This record gives sequence, C-alpha cells and structure tokens, in this order.
Amino acid sequence: MRAEEGFAAAAAGTAILIVGVAELDRTWRPAGSPVMDVVFLLLVAGAVVAARWEPAAALGTAWVAGLVQLVAGTPVLLAEAALVVVLFAAARWGRVATVLAAAATVGVAPVLGVAWVRSLGVRAGGRGGHVLYDLLTGYSRQITVWGLLLFGVTFLAVPFLTGLMMRFLSRARTAQAARQVAEHDARQAQEIARLRDAQNRLARDVHDVVGHSLTVILAQAESAQFLDDPARLKTTMRTIATSARSSLHDVREVLEPAREPDRGRRGGLDSLIDTVRSSGQPVETAEVGEARPLPPEFDAVAYRTLQEMLTNALKHGRRDRPTRVERRWPAPDSAEATLTIEVTNSVDAASTRDGLGGLGGGQGIAGMRRRLESVGGSLDIRRSVGPDGPTFTAAANLPVRSPAPAPPLSSSSVSGRPA
Repeated sequence: MRAEEGFAAAAAGTAILIVGVAELDRTWRPAGSPVMDVVFLLLVAGAVVAARWEPAAALGTAWVAGLVQLVAGTPVLLAEAALVVVLFAAARWGRVATVLAAAATVGVAPVLGVAWVRSLGVRAGGRGGHVLYDLLTGYSRQITVWGLLLFGVTFLAVPFLTGLMMRFLSRARTAQAARQVAEHDARQAQEIARLRDAQNRLARDVHDVVGHSLTVILAQAESAQFLDDPARLKTTMRTIATSARSSLHDVREVLEPAREPDRGRRGGLDSLIDTVRSSGQPVETAEVGEARPLPPEFDAVAYRTLQEMLTNALKHGRRDRPTRVERRWPAPDSAEATLTIEVTNSVDAASTRDGLGGLGGGQGIAGMRRRLESVGGSLDIRRSVGPDGPTFTAAANLPVRSPAPAPPLSSSSVSGRPA
C-alpha cells in the first residue's frame, strides 16, 4: 500500500510540472529568469509529493514556493491548485501546530493570491494574457475583489475542513476500537477473576473437608495402636470408617454444587463436635441464648468455620487438655444479632514459640476470614495465659437474621367474626 501511495504521489508531482510548464508557455509575464519559474514548479510538486508523509514539511515548502513566486515574479498558475492536497494532508495527518498553520493559510493565502493576480493583470495592461486572471475576470466584469476573496477562501477551506473531518472520524473509530478492546479485556479479566475465585473457593472447601477428616482419622489411628481391648479397637476402627465416609460425602457436596447440603440431617455443628470427641480429644461445650435456624448460606459458613477451628485445635492443641466450644446466640430483642462461635484450646510452649499455637499456618485462617467477611462476619484470634498454661482462642462472629415478628391478631380474628 505504501508503494502504491508513493507511485501516485510521484505521478501527481510529474503532472504538476507538465501542466505548469505548459501554462507558463501561454501566460504573459514580465522579463525574468525562467529558472526561478522551474524552481517554483519544483517546490509546488515537491510539496504535493511530500504531503502524505511529511505534512508540516509540505506546508512549509508551499509557503517557500509562494515567497519564490513573489520574488521572481512568477504568475499565479492553475497548477497551484494542487496545493489544496497539502492543506488536506496537513489537516488530516499533521500535528496540532501543523493544523493551526494550515488554518492560518486558508485565511492568508487568498488575500495574497488576489493581490498578486490583480497586480499581474494591471502589468499586462488590461490586455489579458494571464490565464487565471482571464478566467476569473475576462468573461464577467461583475466579479469584484471580495468575490475573488470569497472564492479563494472557499476553494482552500473545503479540502482543509474535509481533512479535519476525516481526522476526527478516524480518531473516533480508533477510540471506539480501543474501547471495544478494553471492554473485551475487562470481560476476560472478570471471567479470569471469577474462575480464580471459584478455584480458591473450591480449594478452601476441599482444604476444610479433607483437612478436618484426615486430622480426625490420624488422631484415631495413632490412638488405635495403643489399644489392647478388641472392643475398643473395633469401635475406633468403626469411627475411622465413619469419618472417612463423612469426608467422602462432604467432598461430593463440594464437587457437585447442585446438590443440596444436608447439615441438619447429619447433625450440623453438633456432628462436628461429636466427631472430634470420637477421636479421643475431650471437648467441653456450652451454648448461651436461644438457638435458631440459620439461612443456608450462613449455616454453611458456620459449619466450615467451626470445622476449621476444631481441626486446628485438634492438630496443634494439647491432647491432655479439653477443647472448649462455646456458642453465644443473640437475644431476640438484641440490636446486634450476632452469633459467636468460640473455640479455645490449650497449647504447649513449643507451639507458642513457633507462632501457631492451634491457629494453623496454612490457608485455614485466611479461608475462615474470607468466609465470614463474605456474609458480613469477622474472625477474632487471641492468645492468653491461664492457670493451665497458654491458650489460643478463635472467635467467629456471624450475623444472624432476627425472626420476623408475627402480625398482631385483630379483635375480629380472635372472635372469629369478620371486621
């Protein structure tokens, strides 16, 4: 495409030279050097050839051609009309300064051109002999100077405004294409973020399910090797099988979102506590306030959060000290309807030195926080030293929807008569 444009520009420049030389041959002019006429035509042709790739240089060359014309006395030629290409190119592809210079040219060049044409006509003694002057004034004496100026401004303004319009249209198309690309990239980024979020959520769910079950199974398997009583060993193995079966069920729930969780059928939060007890870890429980059903999404968050807290307590806490689980339900008339699930376990000195102390060092804490924050809750972790040594406490604060009050009974409904 660039080679074709170069060929077209070279052809246009050659045509300007041929037409200009032929026009000079028929035009009266005062005595002067024909070399300057050729220089003038070369400048005009050069400006047209360079207009597409160097609009600023082409506009400057056109003005230099005008100065050469004034100094050498070269008459105004029809071949100069090709300079409208320079104005078009300056408005279409030039920089801001080039566009402003082209706009000034539209206003200034006609004034200089009309003055120069009239001067040449007067020098010709009113006998004509100048092609452009004869064309404009020879056949209609009613054409005035203002008419010539209006014609010149219009003749130059049309290509300039056309180039300016095409410039704005091109920029609008470019901006639209860039906006479409940006919207496409934004959609891709949103899709990637959605997939990553789903992947992270799946990883958290699998971590909670498998981590809890494996921790319970490991604790039971370790204690089984010290059991001499076949009945107790059989009970332990049965508990291991139950934990594995429950873990498999939970994994299927995670991998098949369409399935409805059955926390209530399997005991919900109490089943988690019973599973930890069955592993041999003593658990003390306390429940304050009146329990109420939780919405499904809140119930799932409470279940997974308690599961992770018990897993950390079982993994990092002391086995000779009980783990305490406390659930505090809000009062029915409480302004802040928040369920607090608190798990406290004792730790040894080594656990406190490594900074874990029953809290876990992997994704567990971050996962619990993200789960709770997704429903407007929070996680509070604190370390304290009591009579039995250092303890760690993890408290999950979960908002609870207060039950809607029952509508008051009207007197008519009490009496059984319509109002």
